[in-house]
Amino acid sequence: MTVSDLDAVLAIEQQAYPYPWTRGNFIDSLAVAHPAWLLRAPADGALWAYYVAMAGVEEMHLLNITVAPSQQGRGLARALLDHLDRQAWVAGAQQLWLEVRESNVRARQVYERHGFVAVGRRKAYYPAAQGREDAVVMCRPVTAEDAQEDGHVLD
Repeated sequence: MTVSDLDAVLAIEQQAYPYPWTRGNFIDSLAVAHPAWLLRAPADGALWAYYVAMAGVEEMHLLNITVAPSQQGRGLARALLDHLDRQAWVAGAQQLWLEVRESNVRARQVYERHGFVAVGRRKAYYPAAQGREDAVVMCRPVTAEDAQEDGHVLD
């Protein structure tokens, strides 16, 4: 992901979330070289999905993962998570971390199928229509299996 991709990224972000990341959030992440990858349609290069992560000491933290609403249900989140697994392995991470809205059952199920487990809660972490919403903190180990090529082409 580069700054030139942000118009397309923000269009998806605004379709997908009631409280989307801002252009500034993405620019800040890119400026500090957080891993940020795009998944595009092979035929025409249309943006389908993306993620932004943050490498830490022996860990990788998923900050944002989004699939365009029109493309959801096709396994693209799984493809992004497979790619993130490989990136985490290459970076020497021992664990992957993320937060997810407590109310986002569908995303939590995707993460659980990918091996994440709930390990905690952040109170009032996300903005919500009725004030704030808790985040479920999830984690999974990075294993040697994650070193395998995922077969997906991300840029």
